[in-house]
Amino acid sequence: MKIAGIVLIALGLLAFLVGGIQYTTRDRVIDIGPIHASADRSHTLPLGPIAGAVLVVGGAAALLVSRRRAA
Repeated sequence: MKIAGIVLIALGLLAFLVGGIQYTTRDRVIDIGPIHASADRSHTLPLGPIAGAVLVVGGAAALLVSRRRAA
């Protein structure tokens, strides 16, 4: 339970710092017979600050529960 709590807190802090996941797709712009042209487009999948806060709070709760069970 301790490890899960630490991992959740780390993921929450990472979500705050990164702000989103960026990825690139390649789209065909022109496709006329033997002539092909493509363009790379960048997209961002946002990780909201609410998701980061939920992960940090969940990790803290997991750490508290693991401490109470150990005592």
